[in-house]
Amino acid sequence: MSKKILIIEDNTDIRENVVEILQLAGYNVLEAANGRHGVELATNHIPDIILCDIMMPELDGYGVLYMLNKNPATAAIPFIFLTAKAERLDLRKGMEMGADDYLTKPFDDIELLNAVESRLKKKEAQQTFYSRSLDNLNVLLAKNKGLTELKRVIEERKSRQFKKNQVIYYEGDKGNGLYLVIKGRIKTTKMAEDGRELMTGIYTAEEYIGIHSFLANEPYSETATALEDSLLCLIPKDQLDELLNLYPDVAREFIRLLANNIREKEEQLLQLAYHSVRKRMAEAMLRLQKQYTDDTESFKISREDLAAMAGMATETVSRTLSDFKDEGLIDKKGSVITILDITRLTKMRN
Repeated sequence: MSKKILIIEDNTDIRENVVEILQLAGYNVLEAANGRHGVELATNHIPDIILCDIMMPELDGYGVLYMLNKNPATAAIPFIFLTAKAERLDLRKGMEMGADDYLTKPFDDIELLNAVESRLKKKEAQQTFYSRSLDNLNVLLAKNKGLTELKRVIEERKSRQFKKNQVIYYEGDKGNGLYLVIKGRIKTTKMAEDGRELMTGIYTAEEYIGIHSFLANEPYSETATALEDSLLCLIPKDQLDELLNLYPDVAREFIRLLANNIREKEEQLLQLAYHSVRKRMAEAMLRLQKQYTDDTESFKISREDLAAMAGMATETVSRTLSDFKDEGLIDKKGSVITILDITRLTKMRN
């Protein structure tokens, strides 16, 4: 069965050209000349993907995306903006609202088809990541009705792809819910008064970010950035509030997660305050090695991120890594570090 695509574009020439290209490629295409009609078609026909212009009369592209995100039946549909405006502010606004991709006009046939095919493939792949991440909660969920409801909420939410180095939220932004990491690695950082960046955590699959902001009802206290291409699911604050009010077991689970997070932060502060440079570097590398689940002793990290994680200057990082390499503790090729003697590193940390 051919995939169903909805194109929302007020420019007749552009819309008809896109429809023709997609139909020749074998897709079933629906078309709308304005945002209001586009929302109606999306609600009634549930397409596999939506292509939408930003600047339109009656209801612009941002309004279309907002309306679709409010409806659980359409919130998970991949959404690609078509725009002649490529300013950074517009791009960030669209991504923050949940857009999956952009096509900047004018685009050719290949760009259009590649964007559509890529997004459809990612949607199919996401189902595998969801199943793997959520199935690991089965033992806990089986015992608690509230956590089962949380799983349902997560499954219904739209996941978002974040490119390497893309910011998920900034320190000081209004907290709008929790992010569950489905795939990839996310770092959180804080900016010190002297301008230095301190890495406060690294999060991988099945972990949440933004818990403190949510429970304290405060703006995000850290900046979250993707260390690599990552897939995240945003659980809105209003849905979580309802779950916490109805199901105490959900509240207890998040309190436990927050307590673990606070304990890790305390240990990190103690290390920064009292440990030597070599101990801090050993601790940082061992923590990074644990983040990787492929049973290797190698990991990839930039010198700047490692400095932020260990709480030291980048020049100090370079010298310490060189010392560790000379001593046979590690091997380093570019940004890839391989631990050669994990026993000695562990003793050094302790």
